[in-house]
Amino acid sequence: MTRVLAGVSALLVAGAVAVPAQAAVPGGGELRESLDAVHEAGMYGVYSAVRDGRDTWKGASGVADVRTRRPVKPDMVHRVGSITKTFTSVAVLQQVERGTVELDAPVSRYLPDLVPGDRITVRMLLNHTSHIADYIPGAFPSLLEGSTASLDEHRFRRIEPEELARLGLQAAPTGQPGATPGSYSNTNYILAGLLLEKVTGTDAEAYITRHVIREAGLRHTSFPRTPRIPGPSSGAYESMYGLIDPPRDYGVYDMSWAGTAGAVVSTMDDLNRFYRALLQGELVGAAQLAEMRRTVPVSAGGGIIEYGLGLYALDLPCGRFWGHDGGVFGMITQSLSSPDGSRQISVGLNRAKYQTVDENGQIVPHPIDAAFVGHLLLALCGPGQARTLSTPVTPFPADRLQLSR
Repeated sequence: MTRVLAGVSALLVAGAVAVPAQAAVPGGGELRESLDAVHEAGMYGVYSAVRDGRDTWKGASGVADVRTRRPVKPDMVHRVGSITKTFTSVAVLQQVERGTVELDAPVSRYLPDLVPGDRITVRMLLNHTSHIADYIPGAFPSLLEGSTASLDEHRFRRIEPEELARLGLQAAPTGQPGATPGSYSNTNYILAGLLLEKVTGTDAEAYITRHVIREAGLRHTSFPRTPRIPGPSSGAYESMYGLIDPPRDYGVYDMSWAGTAGAVVSTMDDLNRFYRALLQGELVGAAQLAEMRRTVPVSAGGGIIEYGLGLYALDLPCGRFWGHDGGVFGMITQSLSSPDGSRQISVGLNRAKYQTVDENGQIVPHPIDAAFVGHLLLALCGPGQARTLSTPVTPFPADRLQLSR
């Protein structure tokens, strides 16, 4: 959400990880050990849900509260950040199916008062090729000065989506509309939510809840109505690359700053159910799902990802996977599924931006990164032949916050 992640290809690179010759279902003991390794590397708490066909596994390791040492549980409700973008994209594509929205129509047809002209299309919002700037620097200006003061000042601020959109639109664009590589921007999905409201006559979050969340049968997924996470949850510990030491808990936070770009909460089981329903054609038809999988290169967090419409593709040693990641202050999430939704993992972490930044502004990999990637590869590809990969790992491709120092 807050540009938490670095290039997608980095998910494949660690000092030494298990890279399988072919996919195999790992045992619960191996998954347990790999999840414990993430906690032992320094993550406060981590929870994971894995599926292979009808076989499922859930686990958690570490603490939900660093003061009381309350343990994390597998079914904790978690802020999933930019995974919200997939939900929003599905809702817009449902309207495309109904003929009320055209993917290649200018956004100004639907939002003439916000996005003038005819160069930026609906598709460009959903695949991040609009080159509209991100609103995050405008919403949290102290981050541009290497300070986290804005995070605390705005903890209970209510900010309307129109204001977020204007912050992004008033900033200098990152390129020409439609140009590739695109540029990952939360503003695109705030505008997508406003467009959804315009064509449905319904609050965007209410529409997504009724026609996406409930349609997918998700019982623990929602847009929270208050700053608190509904249901059993963990703290959300933010390090901001060493600027906040010790890490501060932002579990209670008004998420209006994220809206249809990143405010959803969910469980790891629900995320797997959601992506399985999507990829198996239960939420949009085959034509719209094919549009979601038409990818373009998009610049995100210092790397390039293959981004579709609210989904990105990640090629692992055992095949291509689809999904998204998310990061908000104090929480990180990754959800990946095989093309048919049969093999899946969703993982939540309760400490964010735990790495440090060097004198050149580059993120220094942390042992948590390698352990996290090891768990992902074990879950999705299975145990196998160990292979040493040369590049240090900095996982999470879409959402890594860029911080001036």
